[in-house]
Amino acid sequence: MPEVESLARFLTGKCVGHAIARVDLAAFSALKTYDPPLSALAGLEIEQVTRHGKFLDISAQGLHLVFHLARAGWLRWRDSLPDVPPRPGKGPLALRLTLDDGSGFDLTEAGTQRKLAVHVVTEPAAIPHIATLGPDPLAEDFDEESLAEVLTAAGRAQLKGVLRDQRTLAGIGNAYSDEILHAAKLSPFKPANALTATEQAALYAAIKGELAGAIARAEGLAAKDLKGEKKLGLRVHGRVGQQCDVCGDTIAEVSFADSALQYCPRCQTGGKRLADRRMSRLLK
Repeated sequence: MPEVESLARFLTGKCVGHAIARVDLAAFSALKTYDPPLSALAGLEIEQVTRHGKFLDISAQGLHLVFHLARAGWLRWRDSLPDVPPRPGKGPLALRLTLDDGSGFDLTEAGTQRKLAVHVVTEPAAIPHIATLGPDPLAEDFDEESLAEVLTAAGRAQLKGVLRDQRTLAGIGNAYSDEILHAAKLSPFKPANALTATEQAALYAAIKGELAGAIARAEGLAAKDLKGEKKLGLRVHGRVGQQCDVCGDTIAEVSFADSALQYCPRCQTGGKRLADRRMSRLLK
């Protein structure tokens, strides 16, 4: 979410006030809506770029081009785009948006899985995954009481899952849930409703601090540099086998079928290592 927020701010400076010259679809699997069509965006002036969780929303005179980059997608800004439309089905390109001055961006997706999603709607809430988003932890009205309500509603669900679930909290995701739990010194498998008042306060401070810090580090960066900045700022996520820069212990990992989490045993689990199998008995 911090990278998506930074992209929204970047695109605000680049796009607002410009008209959309055309939108070219290169990967038909990426487009999830058909009415209104992509062509309806041509000629409309971009008024605002906002974020809903991990969704980017480009608003243009009553229509919204909304997209989710998924795990392997990215936005590549170009000051000058080719005059010739891209050929469908070639390489990682999914969609190209060209502005009235010839600049614009490509949406690309690496790998073989195609999860990048593009929508054209009159209201963002028409997209089911946006309609069911939980509260945004960066919202001004998200306070400690709001977090307490989320944790109480989650019951004995594990903290890692609660932080990742977009229906519970919008936008945190896998990487920053690891970072937040490390900063709060909490086990990823601690039940949500078992936190003491001190632990809950630490979790709230970590959520606000880690997300705000990541956005601050990305301030002023070009879109192409955001992913690199994200990796440099992470303390535990993606650093399995390396030393924790807080206590010096070795960062450990729990692997699942389609993802993994990283944590520091000394900082978060009293020095104990969590079982690295999904079906194993896990530390509570």
